[in-house]
Amino acid sequence: MRGILCLTSLAFGLAAAEDGLKAWLRYARLPDDVISQARIPSALTFLNSTESSPAHIAGLEIQEGIKGILGKELNISSKSREQSSIIVGTLDAFKAAGGTVDISELSEDGFWLNTTGESVHILGQNERGTLYGAFEYLSMLAQGNFTEVAYATNPSAAIRWVNQWDNMDGTIERGYAGLSIFFENNTTVANTTRAAEYARLLSSIRVNGIVVNNVNANPIILNDENISGLGKIADAMRPWGVRVGVSANFASPQSLGGLDTFDPLDETVIKWWGDQTEKLYRHIPDMTGFLVKANSEGQPGPLTYNRTLADGANLFAKAVKPYGGIVMFRAFVYDYQNLNEANWKDDRANAAVDYFRDFDDKFDDNVVVQVKYGPIDFQVREAPSPLFAHLQHTASAIELQVTQEYFGQQCHLVYLAPMWKEILNFDLRVDGEKSVIGEDILSGKRFNKTLTGYAAVVNVGQNTTWLGTHLAMSNLYAYGRLAWDPTLDEVAILQDWTRLTYGLDEKVLDVITDISMQSWPAYENYTGNLGVQTLTDITYNHYGPNPQSMDNNPWGQWTRADADGIGMDRTVHNGTGFSGQYPSEVAARFESVETTPDDLLLWFHHVPYTHVLKSGSTVIQYFYDAHYTGAETAALFPKKWSELEGLIDQERFEEMLFRLEYQAGHAIVWRDSIAQFYHNISGIPDAAGRVDNHPWRIEAEDMTLHNYRVTEVNPFQAASGYRIVQTTDNTTAAYVQTTLEFPSRSYDLAVAYYDLYEGEAQYELLLNNKSLGSWVGDLEHKLGYTLTRGIDGHSATRVTFKNISINKGDVVRINTQPNGRETAPLDYIAVLPAGIIE
Repeated sequence: MRGILCLTSLAFGLAAAEDGLKAWLRYARLPDDVISQARIPSALTFLNSTESSPAHIAGLEIQEGIKGILGKELNISSKSREQSSIIVGTLDAFKAAGGTVDISELSEDGFWLNTTGESVHILGQNERGTLYGAFEYLSMLAQGNFTEVAYATNPSAAIRWVNQWDNMDGTIERGYAGLSIFFENNTTVANTTRAAEYARLLSSIRVNGIVVNNVNANPIILNDENISGLGKIADAMRPWGVRVGVSANFASPQSLGGLDTFDPLDETVIKWWGDQTEKLYRHIPDMTGFLVKANSEGQPGPLTYNRTLADGANLFAKAVKPYGGIVMFRAFVYDYQNLNEANWKDDRANAAVDYFRDFDDKFDDNVVVQVKYGPIDFQVREAPSPLFAHLQHTASAIELQVTQEYFGQQCHLVYLAPMWKEILNFDLRVDGEKSVIGEDILSGKRFNKTLTGYAAVVNVGQNTTWLGTHLAMSNLYAYGRLAWDPTLDEVAILQDWTRLTYGLDEKVLDVITDISMQSWPAYENYTGNLGVQTLTDITYNHYGPNPQSMDNNPWGQWTRADADGIGMDRTVHNGTGFSGQYPSEVAARFESVETTPDDLLLWFHHVPYTHVLKSGSTVIQYFYDAHYTGAETAALFPKKWSELEGLIDQERFEEMLFRLEYQAGHAIVWRDSIAQFYHNISGIPDAAGRVDNHPWRIEAEDMTLHNYRVTEVNPFQAASGYRIVQTTDNTTAAYVQTTLEFPSRSYDLAVAYYDLYEGEAQYELLLNNKSLGSWVGDLEHKLGYTLTRGIDGHSATRVTFKNISINKGDVVRINTQPNGRETAPLDYIAVLPAGIIE
C-alpha cells in the first residue's frame, strides 16, 4: 500500500509478551507521532442492524480496531446524521438510507472503500463484502497507512475455502499445532470459542468457506449427534461470513446407514444421501456442500462398482442442489498398490488427467473438481497440473497446502507464496491462447465459468499460534490474499503481514522479509533439487530425509535413481508420456532436455549424473553445491533473527529463535543425508571435497565409550560416518569422552544426537569436568512434527554451545541418562571456529 510508515526502533519501547492468538489482528496501538497524522471520523454508522449479521459485525470490528490502533472511541449510530462518519453496510442498505454513490460494478463478496471525503464509506455488495471492506480499512490503519483511497475490489473466484484434516477423535492428519478445535472423543466440541476466533481470522483474509473434517472422512460425522454439533460450529462461524462444509465418506450408506451397498446409482443409496443431506441443511441452512475424496489411497468410491467418477460426484451434487450447495470432488485419484517402477511407462503423475479428462462434460454444474497444484503431492517443486487445461466444461479449483506436510512441518521456516505464485503465473497456452492458471483459468475467464476457485489445507490446532509457529501464519495470510487476487506481489503480501503481526519497525520488516523470501529456495536446496521432488520419507511421516524411500514401491513418487543417472523420463517419445498431457506449446517445451528449465529437469527427464546443466554444472555437482548452499542459508536465519531482540516481544522472539536454531541444525542433517546418499550411489566425488569429509567433527564411535555401544542406522545415511552410539540399555547412565586436538581458540561446540518419541534422555556437556550446559531430549513437546520412534533423519538434530574457549588437549565429555525408548543416541561433536558453518 502507498503511504505506509516504517519507523526505526527508536520510536518503540519494549513490547509486551504475545502468544500469537491474535495473529495479524492485534490492533496494537500505534506510536503517538503516527497517530497524530490520522484523520478519522468521530462517528460510526451501522446500516445493517441485525446483530449477528456480518455487516453488523463489521461495524463492531471497526469500533474495536480503531480503539486499539488509535485509542479513539467512536460514537455509534444506526443512521448517518453525523457530518463526518464511518459508514458501514451493504450497498443496498446505503441506497435504501438515501445514499448515492457511483460505484463500478461489484460482484458477489466485493466491496467499495472510499476515504477521500469527510466520511469513510465501506460498502459491500453483500454482508460478507462489507465485513471484508472493514478489515481492509483496519489493515490500512494498523499499518499507519492513512492514504486517501477510493476503489472497488472483487474476488478473482467465488470459492475461497480452507480444508481442515481434523479427525473425530481430535487428532489432525498432517497437523502440527496440537489437537482439533472442532472435534474430540468422536464428537464435536462443546466450546466453539476457538471456531469463532478462527472464522474471524479467515474472514479478515476473505476466506468464505471451510470444510471442518478430514477428507479421509469418518462416517460418524453424519450421525445425528454430530450433525447437531456441526450446526453449532456453523452458528459460531456464520457471523464472520464463513460457511461450513462437510467431508463425506463415500461408503457411509453401508458403514453408517446399514445398507448392503454404496453404489452411487442404487436408489436406496441415493435416498440415504438425500435424507442425510436434508438433516445437514436443517442444522446448517447455509452449508457449502460436500468435499469428497473417492477411490484414493484406500478410500471407497464409485469405481468399486464399475461406476465413473462423474457418477460418484453427481450423486452428491444432486443431493445438495436443492439447497444451493456444491460438491468439491478431489482429483487426487491414483493407483497406489499396482504401479510398477520397472514398467518405464507407469507414472502416478498421469493419473489425474487419465481419470478425469474423458468426463469433462459429464459432471453436474455444481460439481467442482479440486486439483492439487502439482500432479504428485505438495512437493517442494512440481510442474503445474495439466488437468487445468482439460477441464474446460467442468468447474475447477486449485488445492494448495498451508500446513507444511512436505515443507518441514512448521519446524522449518518456509514462506510458500513465492512457490504458489510460480504455479498461478504459469501459462498453459490452451489452444495457443493465454491461459494463465491464476489470472485466466481459476478466475473462470478462460473457459467462461462462474464457479471456480481455491482450497487450501490449513490444519490449525489448539496451539495459540494456530499453526504451531508464528512465522508460519504468513502462509495462511498469503493464501487468502492470493485467492482474492492471484496477481498480488508476494513480497508486498509478506510485508503487510509483518507490519500487522510485528509492528512498524523497519529493522523487523527487513529481517522477516529477508529470511522469509530466502526460505523456500533454501529449503528446496537442502531437500530436493532440479524437480526431483522433496527427498523425504514418503512411506512414513514426510518429514526428514530418506531418498531411497522414493523408489522401489508402488507409491509412484519415483526418482529412478541408480548408479548411472536419475530422474523420471516423462517424455512422449521415450517415457511415460506425461509431457503430452499439456497443450502443445507447453508439451513441446517439456519434451526436450534442451528447452526444459533446469529446475524441472529431473521431473521430465532421466539423465546421467554427469549431464551438464545450463548453468555449466553437472547434475551431481549441483546436488552437492545446492545442499551446502541451502544449509548455509538456513544457518544464517537464527543469526539474523537474533538482531530483533528487544524490537519484538520476548515471548515470540524466543519461540522463533528456538525453531530457527533447530532448522539450522536439521538443514545440516538434510544436507549430509542427501549428499552422502547420492555420493554413495553414484560414486562421483564432490569437486569441492566436502561430502563425507568433516574436519571439524569427532565421530561418537571414535570416542572413549562408557556404557555405550556402536550401532548402524537405517537408513545408512542418517548418521555421519554411517554409525552412531547408543547406551547399552535403557536405564544405565553413560558417557562418551575425547581429547580435543584442535588449536587453542574460541569455538562453537555442536552435539549431534537423536530425539525420539516415548523417552526423554538427559544430556550434559562438560569440558575438563566443568559443565557447559545440559539439555533433555524432549523436542516432542516443543516441536509439532510427526513423531518418530526411530534413529533416523526425522529424529536427528543438533544442539550448539557458543563461544567456548578451548585449549589443545582439553577433554570434552557428554554424560547421559537414557529414558524410556530413548537410549541417548549420539552421532558426533563438531568443534567449529567462529565463522565456520559446518
